[in-house]
Amino acid sequence: MVHIYHGDGKGKTTAAMGLAVRAAGVGNLVSVVQFLKGNPTGELEILSRIPEVTILRNEVNHKFTFQMTEEEKQELAVMHNLNLMQAIDKINRKECDTLILDELLDVYNMDLIDKNMVRTLLEMRPKELEIVMTGRNPDEYLISQADYITNMKKEKHPFDKGLPARRGVEF
Repeated sequence: MVHIYHGDGKGKTTAAMGLAVRAAGVGNLVSVVQFLKGNPTGELEILSRIPEVTILRNEVNHKFTFQMTEEEKQELAVMHNLNLMQAIDKINRKECDTLILDELLDVYNMDLIDKNMVRTLLEMRPKELEIVMTGRNPDEYLISQADYITNMKKEKHPFDKGLPARRGVEF
């Protein structure tokens, strides 16, 4: 089935990584593709130690997209497409039971991923493949493909008081 974790609240990636751990815990092969992220995080550190989990992401931390030139955005899109193609290859080789597409909703909305490749993946996915997408503002097409949709709504967050992200909690 297809899951969407979206909204302005904390917990989208955390929920997706929790599902990755649960799936790996029962022996499923998990591929985590992270878009727009390059810094090391606590969840990736522990997930990298689980043999059933493969992590595909850019090892370079980029500026925020609003700080990028069009050329930099296109370079980023190429990296995102390559990571997604690697995940699709794993699916085709039956080496992926659960696919986590972290921040896909954002790169989809910003045209930093090949939308046709995403649509083909969703429409041609094996019935037994679980797909999780996270981010903000899911596109109507992605909503139409989802079986589960969870909206993480922020009601209060320390960032509102100017406090920075904390290691082990936000990253």
